[in-house]
Amino acid sequence: MRATVATSALAPNYHPLPVTLATGDGSWVTDTEGRRYLDLLAGYSALNFGHRHPALVAAAHAQLDRLTLTSRAFDHDLLEPFARALVGLVGPLLAGTSHLVLPMNTGAEAVETAVKAARKWGYEVRGVPADRATIIVADGNFHGRTTTIVSFSSDPDARRGFGPFTPGFVTVPYGDAAALAAAIDETTVAVLLEPVQGEQGVVVPELDYLPAVRLACDDAGVLLIADEIQSGLGRTGSTLACERFEVQPDLVTLGKALGGGILPVSAVVGRTDVLEVLTAGTHGSTFGGNPLACAVGLAVIDLLSPGTLQARARTLGENVGDHLARLMDDGRLSGMRTIGLWAGLDIAPSAPGGPATGRELCERLLARGVLAKDTHGGTIRLAPPLTIDAADLDTALGHLTEALTTPGH
Repeated sequence: MRATVATSALAPNYHPLPVTLATGDGSWVTDTEGRRYLDLLAGYSALNFGHRHPALVAAAHAQLDRLTLTSRAFDHDLLEPFARALVGLVGPLLAGTSHLVLPMNTGAEAVETAVKAARKWGYEVRGVPADRATIIVADGNFHGRTTTIVSFSSDPDARRGFGPFTPGFVTVPYGDAAALAAAIDETTVAVLLEPVQGEQGVVVPELDYLPAVRLACDDAGVLLIADEIQSGLGRTGSTLACERFEVQPDLVTLGKALGGGILPVSAVVGRTDVLEVLTAGTHGSTFGGNPLACAVGLAVIDLLSPGTLQARARTLGENVGDHLARLMDDGRLSGMRTIGLWAGLDIAPSAPGGPATGRELCERLLARGVLAKDTHGGTIRLAPPLTIDAADLDTALGHLTEALTTPGH
């Protein structure tokens, strides 16, 4: 047993940047010393609408005065309206003609729910022998950190020390539709993919990849589950990232932005004939679909229904892509990927004056009043609020250019 000297009451499962935030408004946050920062991370897309969006705060305040929790032992007056509104928003983007919603809380819970539903559907509908169902996943995936989910992670940090692992998952290379099709057999019940791999560094597949995956699933009669917890609800310039590839999944998992940055809200939305296998007692959540969550979720859907935020993400994202491309051309970046208002950029350690790691680049940005976060050593992700002012975004990109070449501020 290791002896440790505690300097904090928090378990050390995160390595945050050295800043303590106290207030937030729109795309800006302020630390405990009064310094302001532009937030280019937006809570890993949980804050797609910025900090304390007035419509979302108003919805939460109003519901706090009425009813916050019933548990699913009882219905409440916002549960069915929320489900119908969410089906109205994303149902037309899914396979099938009839859809249901199963509300949960966190993104990982939504993924676990989709896994359970796919397995039960596989046994009851596809006829897979009991306890033999398999789900195909992609290398480099990130779907959460529960025990089942880390069982099919390829990240050593996510897996090390947490075995034994849950069986029933087959991993294939991301972006290789032929390998995925070859992996499907009589035990396969579903394919679970991120349309864009966020944690991996905003990895965007070739345009023909997801359509080929959809075709392979159709040919084999198995489900396609799209994890849109980070990529969904406007981030990629469309309501779902799958739209950008003209693909309709059978089930989609949503989270993060569904709670508007106010509280955890997630859901699985998908074909009625799949989700109806989860009958009373087979799955549940005390807080899933609670009145406060539904009030905020309805307000989120109202913000997205006109499509203006999605279009704005496309327009602003094009400007980000153009700026990053120039940084690639002059050697300040070794790689970059964008889709909508979402970018992954790889540092060029050999560039004169450049940072050695993604963490160092984030620290340089922090010193300039910009918040971003690194991943996998040499990559950082940019995911500003979809509501960010264009001039503020340009300012942040200017600071990024400086930070790539100059250590100090």
